Amino acid sequence: QVQLVESGGGLVQAGGSLRLSCAASGRIFSAATVSWFRQALGKEREFVAGITWSGAWTRYSDSVKGRFTISRDNAKNTVSLQMNSLKPEDTAVYYCASVRGSVVRSQGGEYDYWGQGTQVTVSS
Repeated sequence: QVQLVESGGGLVQAGGSLRLSCAASGRIFSAATVSWFRQALGKEREFVAGITWSGAWTRYSDSVKGRFTISRDNAKNTVSLQMNSLKPEDTAVYYCASVRGSVVRSQGGEYDYWGQGTQVTVSS
């Protein structure tokens, strides 16, 4: 079983930046995908960005592409999400998720492991 813990959320003004971190522990697959999802009040959880643990593939939702950057640190078993030019509509609980495989997946139902989430609030 893989355990995921998110950190780095907080309150920022529009145009500001935050860096989220997802720390993984337990039985980590050598070939896996780690992605960030978010869920705003009254809305379903949506895909934000993903990266393959072994490989160079990344994927972003259209709403964050160009503003957010996902990266990995294999030695530390962490995946980060650098969020720049934040907008009020980015306000949500952000979750880290993982699944075995070498292809970045955008559907939440395809992920087996989830963190508890970290709150990101962007004020106007």
